[in-house]
Amino acid sequence: MRLVIACAVVASVAQPPPQYRTGIDLVQVGVTVSDRRGSLVTELAADDFEIYEDGAKQAIRYFAKGDKGADAAVSLHLGVLLDVSGSMGDDLGFTKTAAIKFLNTLQHAADITVLDFDTEARAARYSQNEFARVVERIRQKKASGFTALYDAVGLYLHDASDQDGRKVMLLYTDGGDTRSSMTFSDLVELLKASDVTVYPIGALEHQSASTRGEQRMVLQRIADTTGGQAFFPTTVKDLDGVYEKVAAEIRAQYTLGYLSTNEKSDGKWRKVDVKIVRKPGRDARVRARRGYFAPLSRPGGRN
Repeated sequence: MRLVIACAVVASVAQPPPQYRTGIDLVQVGVTVSDRRGSLVTELAADDFEIYEDGAKQAIRYFAKGDKGADAAVSLHLGVLLDVSGSMGDDLGFTKTAAIKFLNTLQHAADITVLDFDTEARAARYSQNEFARVVERIRQKKASGFTALYDAVGLYLHDASDQDGRKVMLLYTDGGDTRSSMTFSDLVELLKASDVTVYPIGALEHQSASTRGEQRMVLQRIADTTGGQAFFPTTVKDLDGVYEKVAAEIRAQYTLGYLSTNEKSDGKWRKVDVKIVRKPGRDARVRARRGYFAPLSRPGGRN
């Protein structure tokens, strides 16, 4: 597989928000299902789901389970965003080791994007047969600078917009944004326009109580917007266990696809609801992206 590398600094992210591709017929939704005890439900079939767009039932045209490894019909594109700002300090060594172990458990991913951020954000995409280069890139990072969290996420979303398949981002940070040119409200709009599922990990034990609460809300909003889940380990030593949970979620994720019955190209937000219809469905918890922006017609009738 050809190696594609994209590097950027904060200045490049400060430009107008990236425009995502439009006119895609198949609406793809990643879905995670758990029971009332929090255990992942992995044995569902297409007939166990119903999907609605703005209240109108849609016909499921595509269905896949994420636990088929290298034989999965849908390619998995994996992104790991690592906070390497100065506040990481002595915790960075353990953080890097935990991230490498996590990536090594998902060897069926088609490619891996590693994005590290401090005052700037830098991204590189690797194929699986270049895993040694992934390890080298992570190992060489040192803690310094401020935290351009929103710019880093925005850069990843931009780079992932040309990928087809499942897109999963793991975001590790130990504090709030202190340097981004992008606002949080702008970032939320980009997250809504994207089909990336985000799993934020907030190691906030060194933050003040007020800062910790605010940052928890930010990371939880990022997860909720994309159908992911936020984790808040109490110590950096808990990272291995958190990464194991994230890997299990990725393997258990279903992919549903449908062709919208709404043929308008008006660029408006469309709400998506996914439901479980078999008997245990009333006890199931479903997590999925909350909707998407419709294609927008351009002058000349092109989308």
